[in-house]
Amino acid sequence: MEVLHSKAAWENQHEGNQSTTEGFILLGVSDQPQLELLLFVLILICYIVTLLGNFTIIVVSRLDPRLHTPMYFFLSNLSFLDICYTSSLGPQMLVNFRSTSKAISWGRCVAQLYISLSLGCTECFLLAVMAYDRYAAVFQPLRYAAIMSRRLCLFMAAASWLSGLVVSLVHTLPTLQVPRCGQNHIDHIFCEVPALLKLACVDTSINEAALLSISVFVLVVPVSLILVSYGYIGAAVMRIHSAEGRRKAFNTCTSHLAVVSLFYGPGIYMYLQPPSKGQGKIVSLFYTMVTPMLNPLIYTLRNKEVHGALRRLLRRKPAT
Repeated sequence: MEVLHSKAAWENQHEGNQSTTEGFILLGVSDQPQLELLLFVLILICYIVTLLGNFTIIVVSRLDPRLHTPMYFFLSNLSFLDICYTSSLGPQMLVNFRSTSKAISWGRCVAQLYISLSLGCTECFLLAVMAYDRYAAVFQPLRYAAIMSRRLCLFMAAASWLSGLVVSLVHTLPTLQVPRCGQNHIDHIFCEVPALLKLACVDTSINEAALLSISVFVLVVPVSLILVSYGYIGAAVMRIHSAEGRRKAFNTCTSHLAVVSLFYGPGIYMYLQPPSKGQGKIVSLFYTMVTPMLNPLIYTLRNKEVHGALRRLLRRKPAT
């Protein structure tokens, strides 16, 4: 009761100073200053590690000719995507956690909503594409290079990015058109569709049904395809006679499955339930900040190809 009273008092203190036309107030965890400080430190660490780790993967994949393969092409796309994803949210979160006003302009909120949602949807599609790449590598090793041609890789990557932009637009426009009757206190740490729908002063059942339908298409369908493909891959890996071949295929596949679990799990929890049920503030941090930080670590910790590429780059003598 004390927490609820504190939050209500905080909202009333800012009521009248901010209007819907001026922007929004991101309440976040403003009623828990200690948690706010802890989250500031954790998000700052996640953001720095995300930038360093993913930038390293991009550079190594670009400079080492041995990594010029479809797998590392898609991994570089994922790394660039994660840098953009965290950058669309992280800096604003850090500012809000150390600010007393918690204000965000309407334009920034819209930009944050559209960009972060489009990048999140793109990652859903890209992870499914990466699963197909591994499926082709295991089941068609002799024809793999012909199947995963450069043209097909470019098409699949572009389709993932374009699909994310379109799906985000379909989500964002109806959400912004919902009447809020002057309510501008978002009980979340960033501008996200479920949190904005909770501000509505009208029935949002149609919006929630549309959100659920699109979320099934973006989240459930890709993760189902990924799990089915990896079921086949797992069975095929067990039939590999070479112990080294089994180990290499197993390490690659388990790394991808770890990323899939960390990303899709919290996303499904957040988007496949009505916005009125729960806030998911901490849960949303997993797919926006934690997973992008862990991706480069998961993909490289047990990857001898990346380790070898890093050693070769570090030993390379500068041109004179």
